[in-house]
Amino acid sequence: MKIDTLSYDDNQWKLLLSNMSDKNAASIVFVFGDSDEIKSAECFHAIQSIYPTAHIVGASSSGNILGSEISNSPIIATAVEFEKGKIELSKISFSAGEDVEALSKTLIEQLPAQNLRHVFVLSDGLNINGSELVRGINKAASGFTVTGGMAGDGDRFENTWVIADEPARQFQIVAIGFYGDDFSITTGCQAGWSSFGADRTVTKSSSNILYELDNQPALDLYKEYLGDFAKDLPESGLRFPLNIREHEGADEVIRTLLAVDEEAKSITFAGDIPEGFSARLMKPDLDVLIDGAQAAAKDIENVNSDSALGLVVSCVGRRVVMKQIVEDELEAVEDVLGKNVQLTGFYSYGEIAPFKNDLLHCQLHNQTMTLTAIYEK
Repeated sequence: MKIDTLSYDDNQWKLLLSNMSDKNAASIVFVFGDSDEIKSAECFHAIQSIYPTAHIVGASSSGNILGSEISNSPIIATAVEFEKGKIELSKISFSAGEDVEALSKTLIEQLPAQNLRHVFVLSDGLNINGSELVRGINKAASGFTVTGGMAGDGDRFENTWVIADEPARQFQIVAIGFYGDDFSITTGCQAGWSSFGADRTVTKSSSNILYELDNQPALDLYKEYLGDFAKDLPESGLRFPLNIREHEGADEVIRTLLAVDEEAKSITFAGDIPEGFSARLMKPDLDVLIDGAQAAAKDIENVNSDSALGLVVSCVGRRVVMKQIVEDELEAVEDVLGKNVQLTGFYSYGEIAPFKNDLLHCQLHNQTMTLTAIYEK
């Protein structure tokens, strides 16, 4: 595996690290950047001119990850030449109100099935229900792992963009298939949030809108727990996500608060909140969050010391909470995986990854560090 890294500054791409002597041999280029910049057609065509035969994929972000740092450049790119494995691409566009579950199932089914080892998905981050997205993926996925993320837009939550072999578009999902026995791909995901308050039961909800906990208005209960932070909702909600589980002993997932409705006393989250689930508020502990990132890295199988690719998708909420020490979680990941694993990725509006005990069934996560390590044997 050979890897180039680049940054986009002053309307031109600059090589930061180059191990690829023949740019025509590049298999794929991952591009992540600020939403106002990455939507530029000129940016896409410029990277395409450098790697004319490669697939080019990417997403707008809430922070561009390159190595153990968040890049100061508005856009970054990582070009990869796989010497043995192959890449296939599937993409699909949608409009408001379409059946996302059916569309994401079709997205995966469009990929050739033979020798498919892993799929990495990048999705519009605002115009889609992430829970429906992963349900459709899981209906089609069989015998391979799936990870990915939902595009970001800083902390603005206005517009998100996805690149799939053409200039960035909204209302788009792309799936990258990795093929061949020479790939060794493992995944990791951990959150690291601390819980507080009592367990509550979701007694009224609809999709990703929570109306009642223990038969009480959800927003009233949330405000009671948040105290002084309640006046800054919904922004302060990034610091206090909700942990949900189907039953005692079941895997727990975290949901990020997106919006509140004062009249309905309801809260909108970034993924479904099913009725009957248990729910518990979470709060940040910076050391525990960093430990969570390290634990995600420890889930990864270290195959060899050759150059490898580490795709990182972490949550905008983690960046908001950790502020100036957010790179500590990236350093923790790099310390575990080693510098031979080139990290690239973005801070997202939703993370897609399986739990370690059920690798063939991906989940939608929020406020979670997720990793995909790609080695060639």
